[in-house]
Amino acid sequence: MSTVMLQDVRLSFANALFEAKQVQGQGDAKFSASFIIPPNHPCVAAIKAAMKKVAEEKWGAKAGEVFIALRAGDKLALRDGDTKPQYEGYKGNLFLNASNKIKPLVIDGNKSPLQASSGKPYAGCYVNGSIEVWAQDNQFGKRINATLKGVQFLRDGARLAGGGVASAEDFEAIPDAAPAGGAQSAPAGASTGGNPDPFA
Repeated sequence: MSTVMLQDVRLSFANALFEAKQVQGQGDAKFSASFIIPPNHPCVAAIKAAMKKVAEEKWGAKAGEVFIALRAGDKLALRDGDTKPQYEGYKGNLFLNASNKIKPLVIDGNKSPLQASSGKPYAGCYVNGSIEVWAQDNQFGKRINATLKGVQFLRDGARLAGGGVASAEDFEAIPDAAPAGGAQSAPAGASTGGNPDPFA
């Protein structure tokens, strides 16, 4: 596992920060959030480094091959926002979903605890987020996930309208910290676009 601090990122789907919720009525109830991250944000490199680290720890010499397959199957913690055009603010950005069965720390800028009645954090505001990246390889398949450890309200932002409830592809039910769905392999002829580093 590898801890990463997401600094000054936009929060989305904040309705499960204070109360654990099921995804579309399925699986265990979890606390969760989604973070919208510009592709040039400094934390992107830190997330990619963490994903590479846990992949190498889990799969050793096969890490690069597995990573390519997970990326092709959209099973990495950091994902392309263009694949979710129905969600405001995602287009042109990256996003990361994180969840936890244990209630995460939610605090204000002065480190005082926040409650649902505080009115923040909310979808569209900017936060600092603490996540833990980890690699899964079990009967539920292979993937690289993110556990939500804490969120700190940083500053106001334009509220994100609509969106509603996340889909099953966004916040998968993860029984016993293992997400549903099997691993997907890279399609035949898949390539890394000429980049010899599969983690780039």
